[in-house]
Amino acid sequence: MPAASHAALFQKLPSTDELLQHREVRALVQRDGHTAVTDAIRAVLGRLRQEIADDRLDAKSLELALAGLPAAIEGQLRRSLTYSLRTVINATGVILHTNLGRAPLPTAVLDHLRQTSLVYSNLEFDLESGERGQRDVHVDRLFQKLFAEFADETGKNALSSIVVNNNAAAVLLVLNSLAEGGEVIVSRGELVEIGGSFRIPDVMAKSQATLREVGTTNRTRVEDYENAISEHTRLLLRVHRSNFAITGFTEQPSLAELVALARSRNLLLMEDLGSGALIDLRLAGIANEPSVFDSLRAGVDVVTYSGDKLLGGPQAGVISGRADLVARLRSNSLFRALRVDKLTYAALEATLLAYVKGDHDAIPALRMMRLSKEEIARRAEALAQQMKPSTKLRVELLDGESVIGGGAAPTATLPTRLVALTHAELSADELCTRLRDSNPPVIARVEEGRVLLDVRTVFPEQDAALAAAFGSL
Repeated sequence: MPAASHAALFQKLPSTDELLQHREVRALVQRDGHTAVTDAIRAVLGRLRQEIADDRLDAKSLELALAGLPAAIEGQLRRSLTYSLRTVINATGVILHTNLGRAPLPTAVLDHLRQTSLVYSNLEFDLESGERGQRDVHVDRLFQKLFAEFADETGKNALSSIVVNNNAAAVLLVLNSLAEGGEVIVSRGELVEIGGSFRIPDVMAKSQATLREVGTTNRTRVEDYENAISEHTRLLLRVHRSNFAITGFTEQPSLAELVALARSRNLLLMEDLGSGALIDLRLAGIANEPSVFDSLRAGVDVVTYSGDKLLGGPQAGVISGRADLVARLRSNSLFRALRVDKLTYAALEATLLAYVKGDHDAIPALRMMRLSKEEIARRAEALAQQMKPSTKLRVELLDGESVIGGGAAPTATLPTRLVALTHAELSADELCTRLRDSNPPVIARVEEGRVLLDVRTVFPEQDAALAAAFGSL
């Protein structure tokens, strides 16, 4: 379209002030406020200008758009003044889906949050003494119960735990507290990158500790650590490869070997466990994923792990280890900068209490891991039956695999039953887009030209909404 034609169309657009005087728009101002309505008008007019510039509007279509401006402004207001963070249906079969918020929280968390956040709480107040207390006691007391096997004959536990805002922060705090100005020895095969392009070497650099790499990407021996030890060495670091696996011609020293080396050279051993399971996951059919207990029993001095992965709680970085070392971490001024708020403590406390009670099915992520293929198949068949009335939608049931996700247990898969969908008029990607536009949005996966639904990660109370998403297809 010639520039002159663009100019003619631009001249037909009303100004923001003109629209603010429109009767229907004045009603919106009274309801939602001048600032919000003005922003909505500018957004709508901005889209129209862009469509004119892109030759997507001619004179006739512009007239139609101008007639619908009040409705468009109200729609923009509705979108801008509602929550952006929304409930979605996770039908991907990825249990700890990082993009979908990782671990869903136990129901008890909501009750505890309501009780302690809508009014005042004893977050840092000792009710017995009437004096200021420490906020981490609320979860450390539960960790003490979980780690009761490490207590001596007097009942005093040799371990303690503190919480920061995520596992990267936990690693940063430990390295800064225990190795600042010194060297930390780590295998090249463990210099992992986690989500968002954050890399272990970068975290170590921020801690003011010096990284000393040993071994090769695929093979590192305990002798490599031993030969690298010098008067500058403060810490041996083991990083669990929780988000990838190295197979083939590989070698890695055992935890027992690293513990023995650290003891013989009077050094500390830290393990960045990452995913942080508090139960034996073999009970859920997941092998080769170490738990926090495995590390502590082996003699690791300090273990760091996430709260929102295999633990199944809120985002947090947990540090568990020797009580004297944890006391040093607590006294570091960096701890205050990285500490979590009352909401995280309440959510983590409610999650840990389920572990203390042995009620593992109360933790959604663990419950999903333990679902059998037969249980999933029954729900998948029921869902497929509700979809069959559609003549455009082809529905099949297939065997498949669910995964843990979230940078945990990278080689573990769980047998499942999938609902596979193809549409007579829509491609798989177009069908996925339609599902994301439903209310609530449905997130699925595409493989071999089909949309796959895995109800392992769909809450049973969402089954009806999932079926309804296909009603108009």
